[in-house]
Amino acid sequence: MPRREFVRRTRVEAPTEEVFAWHKRPGALERLLPPWSGARVVRRTGGIESGARVEVELPVGPRKIRWVVEHRDYVENRQFRDVQVSGPFAEWIHTHRFEPDGPSACWIEDRVEYSLPLGGLGDFFGERYVRHALERTFAYRHRVLACDLETHRTYGLEPRHVAVSGSSGLVGAAASAFLATGGHRLTRLVRGVRSGTGVAFWDPETGAVDTEALAGVDTVLHLAGEPIVGRWTASKKDRILRSRVQGTRALSEALATMPRKPDVLVSASAIGFYGDRADEWLTEESPPGSGFLAEVCRQWEAATEKAEAAGIRVVHLRIGVVLSAAGGALAAMLPAFRWGAGGVLGTGLQFLSWISLDDLLGVVLHAVARRDLVGPVNAVAPEPVTNREFTRVLGRVLGRPTLLPLPTFAARLAFGEAADELLLASARVRPARLLETGFSYRDPDLETALRSTLGRLT
Repeated sequence: MPRREFVRRTRVEAPTEEVFAWHKRPGALERLLPPWSGARVVRRTGGIESGARVEVELPVGPRKIRWVVEHRDYVENRQFRDVQVSGPFAEWIHTHRFEPDGPSACWIEDRVEYSLPLGGLGDFFGERYVRHALERTFAYRHRVLACDLETHRTYGLEPRHVAVSGSSGLVGAAASAFLATGGHRLTRLVRGVRSGTGVAFWDPETGAVDTEALAGVDTVLHLAGEPIVGRWTASKKDRILRSRVQGTRALSEALATMPRKPDVLVSASAIGFYGDRADEWLTEESPPGSGFLAEVCRQWEAATEKAEAAGIRVVHLRIGVVLSAAGGALAAMLPAFRWGAGGVLGTGLQFLSWISLDDLLGVVLHAVARRDLVGPVNAVAPEPVTNREFTRVLGRVLGRPTLLPLPTFAARLAFGEAADELLLASARVRPARLLETGFSYRDPDLETALRSTLGRLT
C-alpha cells in the first residue's frame, strides 16, 4: 500500500518549552480539533507521554467511527508521536517536532505519514480529499496554537482556580479547554454528580451548591442556561427564564457565603437585553428593550445582586451571536447553505451582532484580567452586519449561491414567537467597553471569522 507524507512547519513567537508545555496540558487536543470536522474526544489515558492513548469519535459520511491513537517516542521539549491503533487509515504516524529558534521563538513541525485503506483503489479515490483535509486542518491548528499562546502571554495571568458552569455547552467546553491550556486549574459545576476530581455539585432548581468543593476558587465563569433555540412553548420559555435566573441567583448566593470568596464572577448574559432596535447603535449604556429575551436578560443580570453585595467583582457578558462551525446558530444554518438553499431572512435589513468563538474566549480572559471591567460588557465584534450582508459573505466563503430567501411570514410560521426575537430582530451593538479597555480581536471582520471556523483559510 502506498505511503504518503504531509509536512507543515510554522514559526511561533514563543520559547520551545512554553509551546511544548501547552501541548502537555488538558484541553490541547480539544483546542486543535477543527470545528467543522465534528470530531470529539471521548476517552483518554494519560497525557502525551509514551504509552498514553486518545480515542476520538469522528463522523465519516452518515456514520461515526472511533479513532484510537497511541503516543510514542516522547522526548521532553522536542517531540512526541501519534500512531494509529485503530481507525480510518491503513496506517497513520503523526510526529510533532519542536525546534528552538533562539530563546524566544521556535519552529513547530507536524509530519504525517499515512496510507489509505483499500490499497491503490483507496489511494486513487481518496488521496486528493485527504490531502486537502490535512492542509485545512493544520493551517487551522497552527493558527489556533499561535493565537492562543499570544493571548495568554498578553494577559500574563498567574495560574488561577476557575469554576465553570455550563462546561458541556459550545462556549463552556471551548472555554474550559482554552483556560486549561493556559495553565489554569478548572473545577466544573455539574448536576447529578456529588463528588469527583475537578467537579463540584450544584442544582440550579433547588439552589444547592457544594461550596466546599469550590474552596480556593478565585474565578467563576457562569455559562449555564437552557438553550434558546426551538419553538417557544410556554414550558420552553419557563425553562429559559428559570435556568438563567434561578441558577444565577443560587450560585451568587452560595459564593457570597464562602469564607474566601472568588475575586470575580464572569456571568453570561446576551444582547437580547436590547430587544429589537432597528439600526440604532447600542452600547452598554443603552436602556433595556422590550420582549421576552430582554426581560430574561434583565432578570438574569439582576440575579447576581448577592455576589455584588458581598464584594465580588461581577462582569455581565452580553454575548452576541457566537460563530462556530462546531455548534450554535452557524452550525444550524450550514446544511442549507452548503446545498445552495440559504438566503436572506425576512427583509434582510436587520442587524446581526456577532462574535467568533475564539474571540469570545479572549473576552473571557480580558474580563478576568481587567479589574476595571465591572457590570455589562458587550461581547460582540466591532462591525455588526445586516442579515443580507451576512448571507452574502457566508455564501462567498462556501462558494454557494444564496438565492432562496425565508420571508417574514414563513419564518413566523416555522418558528413562532422565537422568529421575531431570534431571526428577525435587529440589534446593532457596539463593544464600547472592550474597545475602551484595549481588547484585541483575533477575528475582527466577518469573512475572517467564517473562513477560520470553516477551514477556508488556505
